[in-house]
This record gives sequence, C-alpha cells and structure tokens, in this order.
Amino acid sequence: MVHSLTKRQLPAGELDALLHRAVGRRLSSHVELTGGMFNTAYRLTADDGRGYVLKVAPPPGVPLLTHERDLMRTEGLAFRLMAERGVPVPEVLLHEDDVLLMTALDGVPWHGADLSDTERAALRHELGTIVRRLHGVTGERFGYPHGPGGTTWREAFGRMVDAVLADADRFGVELPDVRPVFEAGAELLDEVTTPVLVHGDLWEGNVFVADGRVEGLIDPERAFFGDPLAELVSVALFTEPDADYLAGYGKEGFTGAEAARLALYRAHLCLVMIVEGVPRGYAGEERDAHVAFFRAKLAEYLAL
Repeated sequence: MVHSLTKRQLPAGELDALLHRAVGRRLSSHVELTGGMFNTAYRLTADDGRGYVLKVAPPPGVPLLTHERDLMRTEGLAFRLMAERGVPVPEVLLHEDDVLLMTALDGVPWHGADLSDTERAALRHELGTIVRRLHGVTGERFGYPHGPGGTTWREAFGRMVDAVLADADRFGVELPDVRPVFEAGAELLDEVTTPVLVHGDLWEGNVFVADGRVEGLIDPERAFFGDPLAELVSVALFTEPDADYLAGYGKEGFTGAEAARLALYRAHLCLVMIVEGVPRGYAGEERDAHVAFFRAKLAEYLAL
C-alpha cells in the first residue's frame, strides 16, 4: 500500500450513509483499494450484492501541487464527457466536490492480467481505437479544467510548467535550470490549435480488461485539454510508443516537431513526479530510487 498524506479514511457508518444516499441500499462490506497514490478508494458491496467504487478526495488542509486542486471535479467532468463520446468508463452515480461513487468494473487492471503476446497486441490496438475516440472530445480552453490554463496551448502548457516549478520552490525541491529548454521549444506548441481532452494518466493500471477486451478506463482526474500527442506520455510510460497502439489510433509516425513536443511533455511529467512526493510525505530507499530515475529521464528528455 502506498502511504500518502493525501489519503483520507472514512468510517463504515459514513460509507454506508453515502451508499444509501446514492443508490438506496445498505452497505454489506467494504475494502480499501490500495493501488492508488492520491485519493482514497473503497470497493463497496451493497446488501443486494452489487459492487461500487467510492473515491474520496484528500482531507482539507493537506498541501497539494497547484494542478491537484479540484481533481474530483475534473474527474466527474471527464467521465461525463468520455461517456458521451462512447468511451468505456464506469457509470458515475454520485459526484460531489470531495467524493465520487461509480459502478465497479468486473475485470482487472491491465498490469495485473495474465496475457499472451497475441492478447496484449490486440488490446494495445483496441486501446488505440478507444483513445482516438476519446480525442474527439474538445473544449473551449487549453489546460486543466480548473487551472492552470490559457487561450492557446503554448500559454497553457507554459503555465503548467511554471506551476510545477513554483511548487518545487514552495516545497524546497532543487531542480536543474529547465526553463530555457521549455522556452526554446515553446513555438512548437503553436502547431496545436484545438483543445482536445487528454486523459493524462492512461498507464496500464488505469485500463481495466475483461474477456480479452478493454472493459473501461478509470482515474481521469488529471485530465486536461491540450495536445492529443501528450496522451503518449502515460500510454507509453517511459517507453517508445508501440506499433499496435499507433495502428489502432491511426498514426504511422512522428514529425521532428512532434517528437520534440513529446519530449517536453515527458519532461513535465518527470518534474511532477520529482516534486509530488514531498507534500505527500514519501520517504525511504524506494522513493530515493524513483527520484533518481525521474531525474535521469528529465535530463534525457531535455538533453540537459
């Protein structure tokens, strides 16, 4: 289990009251889901045997990164927009500023499934088709729904980078001087003219699979409107995009400008991963090893 100061536990009586208010059933049993690193999540079983998942936002007063404010609101919005587009997601039954109750999926997270190479290739292709459908959702403004953002992608992404650098200063995290590299590549962002909904955290732990198919996508709490290419930061987490996914998405390769933009987006993720552990209270040898990895990748992506 990942121990984070952002996780807030609720007593069984409160879980029962939330479930009853949302679906009119009493709580039979519950278990905390331990895979997440930010919100608390519970698997709830009602007295009729049906399963639900409840997510609980961090407690008031816990220090957060700038872009982590109002993530529960972002998740509810993203689920609604994705469902309207036909993207497979859980059904949201209760959505408030600090809690989100949804139907439980029947499958398992992709990274925990026992798959053959053939099955994995088919799933990667299917995921590409689903993400292409997801990227048909557009917005009116770039950036995170509740900020930072801007009227252009250059402006919004610049503010996203500025925010995490300011967070690093606020939490006393030393970083190399990355700003000149981001500024040098800023003009490449002008190629992006439509604010496309990007899930932002589509690693295999947030993709559920069942019966050899993608059952649903979860945890779009870090979604933003921007360059659809940025989705590859998590879809191909610290690896190169694979041919099966790209074929499903309908993309054959990358221009030099696209490759450069992708490197900037990957570097931004590294900055977030380096900084976020401090307010969450992460510590120990494993954390130190992760930070060393992210710093090495940051240098690689920005050629520092």
